[in-house]
Amino acid sequence: MFVHTSTPSAVEFPGILGVNCPEDGSLTRVSLNEFSYKKGCEIFGEKEPADYVYQVVTGAVRSYKLLSDGRRQIGAFHLAGDIFGLEIGTDHRFTAEAIVDTTVRLMKRCSLERVAESDVMVARNLLSMTTKNLRHAEDHMLLLGRKTSLERVAAFLIEMDKRSTAAGILALPMCRRDIADYLGLTLETVSRALSRLHDIGVLGFIGNTQRQIVLLDRKKLASLDLQH
Repeated sequence: MFVHTSTPSAVEFPGILGVNCPEDGSLTRVSLNEFSYKKGCEIFGEKEPADYVYQVVTGAVRSYKLLSDGRRQIGAFHLAGDIFGLEIGTDHRFTAEAIVDTTVRLMKRCSLERVAESDVMVARNLLSMTTKNLRHAEDHMLLLGRKTSLERVAAFLIEMDKRSTAAGILALPMCRRDIADYLGLTLETVSRALSRLHDIGVLGFIGNTQRQIVLLDRKKLASLDLQH
């Protein structure tokens, strides 16, 4: 279930349109809407038309694909400020789902492409974003090819640390099952790896859910990430 909350101006879609509105007001003709999704609700499905581009306002989103044997492979986590759903083709390759109660902005893809045709900055930002998504996909492929579970979990924590707004504390919105499906590991293996990192003094836990992680030794954590 989702709830339509507002229609902000086009210049509030940072990362693509930028922050300055031209004097002729051209960008204000791009319609934006905000929708709120409850935890676990689907935002868009695999193979559905990719008619919109999305940005996380609050909350978090996972993009995943169900494999033929029923397993779930998570391709990316999208946190506040992240833009997702920008496809090369006409259909979505993954399903996007709210990890927690989440609000996202929507922009029509055709409107964005129309603005990009006449605005060099927007076109450049779109290219940069596409390149960034490709780089993430390549890094994720390398991550899945690593031999040890400890290396994969270390790489995940470093990735989350780089994206965190709180220095030294990772408030993870995703559960360990999500982490396992992102890293291509079992839930038990992820739990053992996190326990091992705790035992050797790399990290600590806050709270009963253990979703808040304190990084105690970044240098030792980085030594476990062979691609860092």
